[in-house]
Amino acid sequence: MAQFNEDSRELAVKVVYYGPALSGKTTNLQALYQKMDPKVRGRLMTLDTKDDRTLFFDMMPVYFRAAGGVKVKIKLYTVPGQVMHESTRRIVLQGSDAVVFVADSRKSEAASTLAYWKDMLRNLEANGLDPRALPIVIQKNKMDLEGIREDDFADLVRSPNVPVMPAKAIHGEGVLETLGALLSLCYRDLDRALGLAKRFSLPEKEFIGSVFSRVEAR
Repeated sequence: MAQFNEDSRELAVKVVYYGPALSGKTTNLQALYQKMDPKVRGRLMTLDTKDDRTLFFDMMPVYFRAAGGVKVKIKLYTVPGQVMHESTRRIVLQGSDAVVFVADSRKSEAASTLAYWKDMLRNLEANGLDPRALPIVIQKNKMDLEGIREDDFADLVRSPNVPVMPAKAIHGEGVLETLGALLSLCYRDLDRALGLAKRFSLPEKEFIGSVFSRVEAR
């Protein structure tokens, strides 16, 4: 559950981008960073190896103060995709409030996508998080390439309320829509737990709008 400080009226939400190596997790954060007003985004921290694969994680905070006085910080993380970094992925997932599963949509990557989906489910459960209840969105990335699978990942066993969002993250397409879909699911969880709308005068429209009103859609 998101961290909420009653005294300071600060809400911290952790979002993790998960998926195979080179599926586009870091690319999503880089695209969001380029599109967001510097007034609502923090510094994008990246730790990359020489072959441009994430070594530990990337992190970018997005923050705003709602009209009702609640300060919201959304921390966006990625996990390393390489197989040998499973323990790191498990650590980064700790305390997650929502997850974007970034999948390469090519048929040739189906086996890797399925393996990492199962890996994510195991690591969520290892952290005491229920994948059936946690807000999750699947991003069908790399739609600009050839050999795209026609189904929406029917082999990934999941609850019916997990949406699939098409994207071409390298071109900045679909990244805002993916995050928006996830934050809507996340807000509803937070509202049920904390009463954001009634107690703190923070309705969903303002929660989402406070982030995306400061975005340059390009």
